[in-house]
Amino acid sequence: MKRFLKILSNCGDKSFIPVLALAAAGSTVVFTGNGTSSSIFPLSFARTGLEPPENVKKECSGEDGDDEKKHKCCNCFGRDTIANAAAAVGPAVVNISVSRGFHGLSAGRSIGSGTIIDADGTILTCAHVVDFQGLSISSKGKVDVTLQDGRVFEGTVVNADLHFDIAIVKIKSKTPLPTAKLGTSNMLRPGDWVVAMGCPLSLQNTITAGIVSCVDRKSSDLGLGGMRREYLQTDCAINAGNSGGPLVNVDGEVIGVNIMKVLAADGLGFAVPIDSVTKIIDHFKKRGRVIRPWLGLKMLDLNDMVVAQLQERDPSFPKVNKGVLVSMVTPGSPADRAGFHPSDVVVEFDGKPVGSIKEIIDIMGDNLGKQLKAVVKRANNATATLTVIPEEANPDM
Repeated sequence: MKRFLKILSNCGDKSFIPVLALAAAGSTVVFTGNGTSSSIFPLSFARTGLEPPENVKKECSGEDGDDEKKHKCCNCFGRDTIANAAAAVGPAVVNISVSRGFHGLSAGRSIGSGTIIDADGTILTCAHVVDFQGLSISSKGKVDVTLQDGRVFEGTVVNADLHFDIAIVKIKSKTPLPTAKLGTSNMLRPGDWVVAMGCPLSLQNTITAGIVSCVDRKSSDLGLGGMRREYLQTDCAINAGNSGGPLVNVDGEVIGVNIMKVLAADGLGFAVPIDSVTKIIDHFKKRGRVIRPWLGLKMLDLNDMVVAQLQERDPSFPKVNKGVLVSMVTPGSPADRAGFHPSDVVVEFDGKPVGSIKEIIDIMGDNLGKQLKAVVKRANNATATLTVIPEEANPDM
């Protein structure tokens, strides 16, 4: 019997929650953000080496008699580690609420979280928190923003990327605003400690802690269709209304944005990596929207073990050590017109050797209409050089 992955968008009134049934691994994913539905709280911290150098050991041991140093341990997870990380980011975590309604009829409020990332009033949150898809016609792009210190502002939704569910809200303040520092997510490892923060009920800030379970959980693993996306998976406890809140490392840096959880399982929460978010913000600044080149290929990363298995099943499979396997070509797509075939192995792209889908995406960047050469290996080790011209992806994909 098939089980389904339900994706619930956050609405203040449960009667407005759309449910999509998708064949998947048999769990329920809920987009968080309101006061009634479940939400997410992930946390993160990059570990240091297991054994510090001798000079660092001595300094951290407090051998010089300095009382302050006696209480420090460079590589220890101490009693204040989580508290210090939360204190660094907490003042910049805000509550975001949106009036819901249609044609003047009120339907309650959608409640979520956000993070002030710039002193000019730029707030990072989720697109579904601010109803960017038009569910809240009455709000007209306006949201209420409440800070930890009690100040309340009217915010304006200035941009959003529905693909990654990221939005930017702006507020104006005559007095200084607290801000959070953005870190990087590319150095995270499974097992790294993280802190998830949110402000779901106005001034009632919430903090949970846990570890990173997976650093590159793919959208396809969750039964989510469309273009490829990758998430940080954590085991942090989830609190209602925390969508859009920050995922923080123990250095007090934002390394992700809380976005959804698996309802039918404890300890399965997901966040958008901050490296992906910063790219989205850069696109907003340069062009006002996110541009994603599209080839029309469904691909699979190869490694020695997978290659050996494929060669065992099919002796004609090309002799490669790594590459990217083409499993499907969309009819009429740029890749189809370029001559890609299923079972092709891409070993070089734009003059650079490639061994992962991410490398191909990074090489493409945001270039549209640019001719790119791809070297592919085919059955019996035949080689072909193809020229493909990326097109802009449909934003609804």
